[in-house]
Amino acid sequence: MKVLSLDDAGEQAHDYLLSKLDDAIVMTKDEAADDFDVLIAGRLTDELLQQSPNLKQVILPWAGIPNSFREILGQAAYRHITLHNSHYNAPVVGEFAVTMLLAAMKNMLTLDRKLRQGDWRPRYEPSRALSLRNKTALILGYGAIGRKAASMLHALNFTVLATRNSISEPVEEDGIQIYPSDQLASLLPKVDALILALPLTDATRGIVGSAEIAALPDSAILVNVGRGHLIDEEALFDALKNGDLHAAALDVWYQYPKDEPRRATTHPANLPFYELDNVIMTPHASSALADEEDLYLRMDDLANMLNEVARGNAMPNRVDLERGY
Repeated sequence: MKVLSLDDAGEQAHDYLLSKLDDAIVMTKDEAADDFDVLIAGRLTDELLQQSPNLKQVILPWAGIPNSFREILGQAAYRHITLHNSHYNAPVVGEFAVTMLLAAMKNMLTLDRKLRQGDWRPRYEPSRALSLRNKTALILGYGAIGRKAASMLHALNFTVLATRNSISEPVEEDGIQIYPSDQLASLLPKVDALILALPLTDATRGIVGSAEIAALPDSAILVNVGRGHLIDEEALFDALKNGDLHAAALDVWYQYPKDEPRRATTHPANLPFYELDNVIMTPHASSALADEEDLYLRMDDLANMLNEVARGNAMPNRVDLERGY
């Protein structure tokens, strides 16, 4: 099996990946190669897809499917090519979501920020901290990230609910109660925490708007590690400012720096979330790890995907282009 890798991970990571591959796999980084079965790439062009007549599979080496991939591979000329993506960072992002939730429940960042200024007053004022006891969490996006978050919350004695598009009746898996997606409205009033781990598609854009936020209890906490535009920005800001939500923890946003010089000066939203004490804000960093650990997790996952095909099995993580995930 021949593989062209255009993943810009560096020579050391590339050598590590090679060491994990079965002997039946031949990998090259030569962009001029014209004979490969699998392409690993973060960008696509017609020229690249037409470069090898044997191309059968494209791997996007991270989660989240750009619209450009859906558009180009959706063309009739490329219907024989399947798209797959890497879920290497799913456990790490699931961990991050739960960490953000717990920090928000305990109002930890506000307490830290105040004490750094020598301000002890929060100790003597009514607390905003919440107990984990008898709490219910609802996860939208019960994929690899959602399942990791669910297992951790279940271990903390949360009642964990989730939604799934592909079922018509509620089911239970490993202690997690999973409901059809069309039951979302009836679930929201029952939950203390709402965690979003969905991809952004036409169907999920704005899935949480003013009506959904209003259906949540005022004591609820919202966590988003999916994409910013899953949630209506104005509705979320107003609910947090007015006390209609207890808190939010947000790792994904509505606007990003357009170039490197703006990385130090770009607010992540059109509205001033930074003015609110009941928001935890992180810069889309949920999958990042120290010492390039995340890079090697990605190489391990790519190796597993390629080895499965070399051994005669189906490649994991096939993307449904119509759904976008």
